[in-house]
Amino acid sequence: MIRFTLAKANDVPRLRALVEKAYRGESAKQGWTHEADLLDDERTNEAELAEAIADKAARVLLAEVEGKLAGTVTIRDLGPDSGNARAYLGMLCVDPELQTEGLGRALLADAEDMAAEAFGAEIMEMTVIDARPELIAWYERRGYVRSAETRPFPYGDGNRFRMVVLERSLR
Repeated sequence: MIRFTLAKANDVPRLRALVEKAYRGESAKQGWTHEADLLDDERTNEAELAEAIADKAARVLLAEVEGKLAGTVTIRDLGPDSGNARAYLGMLCVDPELQTEGLGRALLADAEDMAAEAFGAEIMEMTVIDARPELIAWYERRGYVRSAETRPFPYGDGNRFRMVVLERSLR
């Protein structure tokens, strides 16, 4: 059974541990959504996570399975854009040991519902590193479409990668 909660300040250390486990290092290679073969820096830090948790225009959702932190996703209110309220979805991750069991889909669905309810979002957008076509395809199977826009890679070597912008209507 999955239990969803909003992150609190005291969740930061275990949240950071989960994010690093899912995105970087040897532990990440147990799953399929990692960036460990592409990047070896830290994915996040405690200050960044604490800021997201404290931000009134953001929600950091946690998923626990059998009392253990198993996944997370962050959404941010982007406000109106061309008349449509938008939210940004980021840092969706699932413990590599639990990937392929539907937790990512459940987190994504809950984040979309929360964005619509909490922010009145009509469109969810996200960015995915262009070097991960299988991850882009996973989001496309869930109704996300590529926009014509790409953005600079925000970490490390910005010339090596680009971020593909995906979006989905929440209506």
